[in-house]
Amino acid sequence: MILKQLQKSFQLNNWSIRYKLILHFLLISILPSLVIGLLMGWIVNGIVEKQVNGHTMQLIDNVNKSLDYYAGNIQNISYFISMNPDIQAFLSEGKEAIDDDREEYRMSKFLQGFTSLYSEVAGIIVVRPSGDYFSNEMYARTGDSLAKESWYREAVQAKGIFKIIGHPANRNVTTHSNYKDSEVVSVVRAIQDPDTQKTLGVVLIDLKLRVIAETVRDVRLGKSGYLMVIDDKGESIYAPKNSKVGSLGVALPGQQLSGMFAQTVGGQKLQFIYQKSSFTNWTTVGVFAVQDSVQEIKDINLYLVTFVFIVCMLGIAASYYLSHSISRPISQLASFMRKVEEGNMSIRIPEEREDEIGLLGRSFNKMLSQMTRLISQVWAEQRLKREAELRSLQAHIQPHFLYNTLDTIQWLARKDGAKEATEMVEALSKLFRIGLSKGQEMIPLTDEIEHIRSYLKIQQTRYKDKLNYNIEVDGSFDDLFVLKLILQPLVENAIYHGIKERRGPGMITIRAIISEEIMELVIQDDGAGMTEARLEALRAVLQAAPAVHEASAAQRTAEERQQGQGQAASYGLRNVQERIRLSFGETYGITIESKEKAGTTVIIKHPIIHRKGQGTHDTHMEGVNRG
Repeated sequence: MILKQLQKSFQLNNWSIRYKLILHFLLISILPSLVIGLLMGWIVNGIVEKQVNGHTMQLIDNVNKSLDYYAGNIQNISYFISMNPDIQAFLSEGKEAIDDDREEYRMSKFLQGFTSLYSEVAGIIVVRPSGDYFSNEMYARTGDSLAKESWYREAVQAKGIFKIIGHPANRNVTTHSNYKDSEVVSVVRAIQDPDTQKTLGVVLIDLKLRVIAETVRDVRLGKSGYLMVIDDKGESIYAPKNSKVGSLGVALPGQQLSGMFAQTVGGQKLQFIYQKSSFTNWTTVGVFAVQDSVQEIKDINLYLVTFVFIVCMLGIAASYYLSHSISRPISQLASFMRKVEEGNMSIRIPEEREDEIGLLGRSFNKMLSQMTRLISQVWAEQRLKREAELRSLQAHIQPHFLYNTLDTIQWLARKDGAKEATEMVEALSKLFRIGLSKGQEMIPLTDEIEHIRSYLKIQQTRYKDKLNYNIEVDGSFDDLFVLKLILQPLVENAIYHGIKERRGPGMITIRAIISEEIMELVIQDDGAGMTEARLEALRAVLQAAPAVHEASAAQRTAEERQQGQGQAASYGLRNVQERIRLSFGETYGITIESKEKAGTTVIIKHPIIHRKGQGTHDTHMEGVNRG
């Protein structure tokens, strides 16, 4: 019970007009403001976010260019070293080529010049395939051959192509400065004989990580964002101390050289913007928390929230005021109506207002005056109704008298052997009996077919061999009901305007068809047909039906006779069309197809109505029969 009351209270139709107006005003004032505020916030945030991402990508691009510059310098150094004659002699002859102190000093100064000119270089070492090496800053930790080192093999496999190894790990090489493995990045290049492509040796150069750190660490992304550099294996080349990612444990999506994505790391959702260098194969990644927002976005959101709040407050105040000014006179009008419900017909609403409420008040006063007049009129109409019922009771005697008279005439004709007259009287008797149908509007289809069969039998007696007919309605239609007397006007038109106008005998065919849950009654003749102009005019008349005509049937018939036989003929069709559409709706009715000198086909679309208790139209049928 409580649940039903709650459901009833939440139904909009049960609200008072004041609360409906309040809701309406709130919707048209507050809802658009909220939508505009949210839309502006979304657009502005998107624009600012796009600008921030673009600025970040530009910073990353600048960092990549700096790193490419340093890597390019190291590559050039490796080329210069490989082309030096003293280095070439060392690679070809071994240590015998530098037995002279001057030769060794010259090579040492040559390598030292690179470390002095390029501060990013931590050390240079040249190694022969035999394991002999030369360097002024780097040396082997043990006596094992350096040609067995993994970096040496990688350089040989690269076949003279400059290659960045990354941080050294577990190598048998150290420097006088004793750099840690995490403080340098190693690059190698194999020196090959240009004629035989045989590897003569390998140049190993260590690049100080400090140079990379100085390039990257000053770039700030928001409050806590930073840049980091990783190699093509995802291992960290450089990451700041506050890095939450370390060696990037998240895989970059696809094979794209640049892009952005978000991923949760350590319980925090991070935004990654990256760009890969095609020269070094290093990827510079910008990392910042998704929750970090630019101050401009916060300010814009604050202004939007303030604007929406002020609009909402003004909208609520205006809604209450306007709803009260509109609902108050309506409530007063309802109070006057309740007094009329209690029986006070003399009350009148003051006609002071000029708005719609005043118009309602004046209309209400006129209605009360009209009701007072009609009440007195009803008493007179009731008296006239009782008199009409008495006349109707007397009129019911006449059909029974007519039936009895026709039966008497039929008996006398049969007694005298007048067979044709007997059949005519029998058909006429059935025609009247079915036509009256005890006052019912809906009759079985079998009775309607019997009625038209009697009518055709009478007409065939009149026209002899000129009129032939065929009724194709089987027993599957026995349980269907139709409006009575819908076939006779159409068959009459077929006879007088079709068969009668043609030369020689004619045929009228009547069929019943079930098509898409609709019953179609088809009346087809091979008579004179009609012209296109006449057909279009007749269709226009049928399309305009049903219409409310104040004139009586007799008056309309007289008018149509004055306008010509063609219009008089359409009255029967229009009458059937009006009855069907008024009873069942615009879906049903009459359609006509005709061709001059070829005949006419009239189709009646009628709903399928079964006998009582067997169809969905029974309730409607009973109401029509009673009415």
